[in-house]
Amino acid sequence: MKNKIVLIGAGSAVFSLSMIKDICLTPNLNGSSVCLVDINETRLNAAYQLCTRYAAELGVELEITKTQDREIGLVDADFVINTALACNHQRMQDGLKVAEELGYHYGGSLHIMHDEGFWINFYQFRLIEEVYLDTRRIAPDAWYILLSNPVVAATTMLGRKYHDPKIVGLCEGPTVIHDIFETLGLDEKYVSYEVAGSNHFIWLTKMHYKGENAFPILDQWIEENQDDPEKAVRNLCPKVLDMYKTFGALPLGDTHSSGGGSYGWWYHSDEETEKSFREAPARLWSDYYADCAKIVSDIERYAADESVRITEIYPPVHSREIIIDLIEALACDVERKIIVNILNDGNYVPGIPTDFNVEITAVCSKNGVKGIQTDGLPRAVLGHLFADRIGMIEVELQAYEDRDEALLTDLVMMDHQTKNRKQAQALVDGILALPWNDAMREHYRGIGAKRRK
Repeated sequence: MKNKIVLIGAGSAVFSLSMIKDICLTPNLNGSSVCLVDINETRLNAAYQLCTRYAAELGVELEITKTQDREIGLVDADFVINTALACNHQRMQDGLKVAEELGYHYGGSLHIMHDEGFWINFYQFRLIEEVYLDTRRIAPDAWYILLSNPVVAATTMLGRKYHDPKIVGLCEGPTVIHDIFETLGLDEKYVSYEVAGSNHFIWLTKMHYKGENAFPILDQWIEENQDDPEKAVRNLCPKVLDMYKTFGALPLGDTHSSGGGSYGWWYHSDEETEKSFREAPARLWSDYYADCAKIVSDIERYAADESVRITEIYPPVHSREIIIDLIEALACDVERKIIVNILNDGNYVPGIPTDFNVEITAVCSKNGVKGIQTDGLPRAVLGHLFADRIGMIEVELQAYEDRDEALLTDLVMMDHQTKNRKQAQALVDGILALPWNDAMREHYRGIGAKRRK
């Protein structure tokens, strides 16, 4: 069966190429149509060159097209993947600089010193909803698959407004669970597990190996390896192990982001504490920006040089992304269990509101995405989820929907590094004053914005 897959934000050539690579390695999707969409012509052309050459080198039949016009790309779509960013890294850094000058540092909430800054999310909310509405108008039966942040807030927002079972979010973070099994020496065909939480706050709560509780295997690994820096791995680093020791559940992916984030802010309370847990978020972000710049440069160079064999630079090995696994499951009725982001409307994670995003395992097939019931999170973990994720996102969404600047300031007040309302308001003022931020400034201070005395 021929399927049309549309990638919005295809100028992120590495992700585009990863997707094409995975499609090429999935025989059920041979003959599919892939449309690359991006408003940046230079980056779109580079992605198109790499993807077409990759498929040709592997001899895989794919119809790959490109367009800068989203509406043209969406015609006859079966799957729409949104990986677009409305703000570039420079604008993200502009906001971070304002925050740093006011005393904020890496290790606070995702909403300030991280990649879900409230000034980034504002533009993402608008773009994510615009693409969704275009999709429903032009390709009403298509699946809308969200990969770009803020996955948790955006899937919650769309789910509440449109109650559409064909909206699903994906995140690479939880896939580290497979690395953990490998580190522990577990053969995955004998492993069963349960994960529960919300995006960027997801935990391994059950793990069995050959029918037996496997957490003792983890405990033994910790006892033998926790003090050996050479055996330390990112997914079982000191910060992760300390969380596990405290709560009895294992944080996954960006729940324990080395760049700081929504949870575990106390590990970044001062330089000495960070050092004791081998955390260095400022260096991590600096390396991240440098790596991204190098990747863009390399991509443009490879695209311009037709003598380069793309498959030699990017070998045909399945990527860590799960997007094509999901599409094959939905399009070809290959039933799979996949960790997804959907509304908690089936009370899949008890204690989380039923109209809020959860990240859980779901059975995916032609029948759709069916969440699997969990036993929930430890109560203490659930408490932190409300304090550091659900509470802040609820305030952010209400501020956005009501155009209420006072609530935006309240959001900043919820960050553990905020000392008083004056500091919070100064951050909001500084962000809204950025020269490229006219749309957000108009949203919160223009005609129709909510006024507070």
